[in-house]
Amino acid sequence: MTVPASAMRRLRQARRHAVGGDVLLWAALPVAAAALLWRTTTPAIAMTVLLAGIALVLGVAGRRAKRFDTHWLVRQLNGRRKDLDDSADLLFASSASLGPLQQLQQARVRQRLQAQPAPDLRTSWPWPRIAAGWLAALAILAAAALWPPRAPDARTLAPGDEPVAAVPGIPRLVAQRLQVTPPAYTGLSARYESTLETKAPEGARLAWTLRFDPQPESAALVFHDGQRIALVRDGDDWHARHTLAKSTLYRVVASGTESQPPSRLRRLDAIADRPPQVKVLAPDRGLSLVTVGQTRWSLSFEASDDYGVAPTASLKLTLAQGSGENIEFKERTMTLRGSGPATARRFAASLDLAALGMAVGDDLIAQLSVRDNRAPSPQLAQSPGLILRWPADLGNESTGLEALAKKVMPAYFRSQRQIIIDAEALQKQRRSLAAERFVQRSDAIGVDQRILRLRYGQFLGEEAEGAPQPPSTHDTEETHDDDDGHDHAGEPAAADDGHGHGEAVSATGAAFGREADVLEAYGHTHDHAEAATLLDPETRATLKKALDQMWQSELHLRQGHPDQALPFAYKALEYIKQVQQATRIYLARVGPELPPIDETRRMSGNRTGLARRELGALRRAGTLDDSAPAQAWRTLAEAPGGDAGADLDALERWLRQNESRVPDALDLFAAIDGVRNDPDCDDCRQRLRALLWSALPQPPAQVPRRDAPDANGRRYLDALRQEPAR
Repeated sequence: MTVPASAMRRLRQARRHAVGGDVLLWAALPVAAAALLWRTTTPAIAMTVLLAGIALVLGVAGRRAKRFDTHWLVRQLNGRRKDLDDSADLLFASSASLGPLQQLQQARVRQRLQAQPAPDLRTSWPWPRIAAGWLAALAILAAAALWPPRAPDARTLAPGDEPVAAVPGIPRLVAQRLQVTPPAYTGLSARYESTLETKAPEGARLAWTLRFDPQPESAALVFHDGQRIALVRDGDDWHARHTLAKSTLYRVVASGTESQPPSRLRRLDAIADRPPQVKVLAPDRGLSLVTVGQTRWSLSFEASDDYGVAPTASLKLTLAQGSGENIEFKERTMTLRGSGPATARRFAASLDLAALGMAVGDDLIAQLSVRDNRAPSPQLAQSPGLILRWPADLGNESTGLEALAKKVMPAYFRSQRQIIIDAEALQKQRRSLAAERFVQRSDAIGVDQRILRLRYGQFLGEEAEGAPQPPSTHDTEETHDDDDGHDHAGEPAAADDGHGHGEAVSATGAAFGREADVLEAYGHTHDHAEAATLLDPETRATLKKALDQMWQSELHLRQGHPDQALPFAYKALEYIKQVQQATRIYLARVGPELPPIDETRRMSGNRTGLARRELGALRRAGTLDDSAPAQAWRTLAEAPGGDAGADLDALERWLRQNESRVPDALDLFAAIDGVRNDPDCDDCRQRLRALLWSALPQPPAQVPRRDAPDANGRRYLDALRQEPAR
């Protein structure tokens, strides 16, 4: 590349760099202007302004780049290269027009540029100005995004979508618009629909603006349930208003169109306001136990709703004190203020247990109640009940009043400690006992462990294992101190059949064979349906863990290793203590909240406001007249053109009486109307027939009649009858 060519390359680089800087600096203006016009005018105008602005910026940048010419290049070279002796202009001059000295200087300049190329002539971009311009443009873009949509002009209507050919003298819908104003509590803004069908929240206000050509004398909106709303004329437009209480179908009817086919049904879907949903975030379980040193109880809830939850919620606290039938309930209510967005608010509380008066053996039940923002009647939702239980101190059970209190758990639930005592005593006597005697004693303790495990299993619905077992090998002289503190000295161990029934003799010593004695001796707790469900799920899970530990303890005891069985026996005892603490179950009150009784009306004979007590006539199952949908379904299977008007009328009457039995009654109404308006439309008939399939009654389940026997079958039956009785 020659020296002038390399210099010109630097010039082109500087020119392109300058054009890019100008475009980057000034392109923010048309972008911001287009964003404002997009929300205030039409999108077409905004795109036109954007393209025109970018083209203008490119033209101005190209025009400004023309200042980078040969004279600018010469000035830059002379200013940045002192070794060129201000002779850079000789690089672009013709050698023939130069004198001898000028030619010599031109050669020296070229040699110097070949030895050291021309410097980079690109100027830096104005980054501060570029950043300020684009930050302003982004701010305008954000404001345009948050700007409310432009309401259409009241005179602007969408063209009518009714596919009806123009008939001279017959009014025809040529323009339409539907305004939807949701209820204020939803927080939704009003909108305009170009069609006459829409989906809106329940309670939304609808406003129709219609235009006919030619103008009719009157017009109305006729709904499928018979309701009729007259349209009011205002100049060239017709107006009507309606509050959407439920989903419905309607059509626009104008006077003078009686001879024409009716217009199609339009659908309005009412979106029901869902009740709020409450989710418990903390604690992670329904039943919590007070830990050592705990003074506060933290609760956290999340309430969500489609249109928003009220900023405050009510926390109901119930303190249950006492035991057995002497339980006293104290209720109080706290108001919590939520945080976060309205559609997903969080409510938190930290309860002071001492301030609430909670003590050992008490239960604290918390339940949150929230309301949504629906007006005028907000919907209420409640969270699951959360229970905080302060277990009683089992180490201080001996108060001298044991005879006055009835224990909740059976007495044999407290013998696991005796098994541990026997195993520890046997382990200490290991060196003084013969090996065979040691194994027998250990096996006998294992039998006791098995009997206790099976008795616990009855509360989980388990059955007995194997055949009846031999009596325990404990010596009758040994003294057993059960977990309940009772001594059983000198009592022989009874045989156990796996359920812990012992011998087949009743407790009263009655004779063998009597029905009452048999039931008393062999009745199973788990033979009753309610017996296996008396414990809550967490207590049942704890009891299952105790059974697993008993199984391992029994395994090692039966093998003659009491030292290996003791850890499992201790763990089983720990689980049993947890089961014994579960003595109270709180059930929330359910059912109707009855009003208080007016005591002043008692014995007065005043029956004002009392409802009649006569029962209405009961309708037997299968007495509903469901022949209409079945007959219509069969008729629609025939070729189009048949007389199906009578069937459709009967079907419509049946549908009005049984709307709740059909999955989508409005869709079925529209399908019936479509077939009535165009009986020859095969697609309409097939669509109605498909919808009727879900409305057909299901036949009752019946035992099929046996087929009549053939000749061989009759001979076989006759042979059976001739067989002598045995």
